[in-house]
Amino acid sequence: MKGAGRLHPSTLRLVAITESLLADGPDGLVARALGAVEAGATMLQLRLKDESVRTLVEVAKRLRAASPGVPVIVNGRADAALAAGADGVHLGTDDLSPAALRRVVPAGFIIGASVAEVDDARLPLDADYVAVGPVFGPASAAGSVAPIGLARLSAFVARCPVPVLALGGITPENAAQVLAAGAAGLGVISVLPDVSDPMMRVRALLAALDASGR
Repeated sequence: MKGAGRLHPSTLRLVAITESLLADGPDGLVARALGAVEAGATMLQLRLKDESVRTLVEVAKRLRAASPGVPVIVNGRADAALAAGADGVHLGTDDLSPAALRRVVPAGFIIGASVAEVDDARLPLDADYVAVGPVFGPASAAGSVAPIGLARLSAFVARCPVPVLALGGITPENAAQVLAAGAAGLGVISVLPDVSDPMMRVRALLAALDASGR
């Protein structure tokens, strides 16, 4: 694992990503996210693309207050992250660049960034970590990008000077392979309508990593 960025790679070991409010609204999302933290998730990423900024700030505040010691980052909205007192933001490929955002956020504010193409020579060097995928399958139900596979992930990690978060199709059966390829950690969508027990899922992933010595 690499540690050239400002974020310690261990923080990325297992990032639980929330992708919807579900039928039971913010209360259900917060409960499931905190269940993932209790099970061992090392960071929470709040991704609510279809919700208002007001809702995003409200949920981020609740997660931040309820999970001391575990960073909470907001997907795509630095303004919401700052308003909520969150620990950072994850930027998509069409968002403001990490370099531009770094100039206006407080010291210690975490900036993650997605990379659209692992073979692209350009890297978001001002980010604290970069996310790539899908490794084995779509990172979300709506995803349609072809998997990059372990070999391309390993090649990307070799030339990336900041920690790499791997996404997409990660299971207890292949999680150790992803870290063996050099990724600092795993990003898993742990709060979805078809995941009734995120604690069990997180524990299974961590148990597989522990068993492999990763």
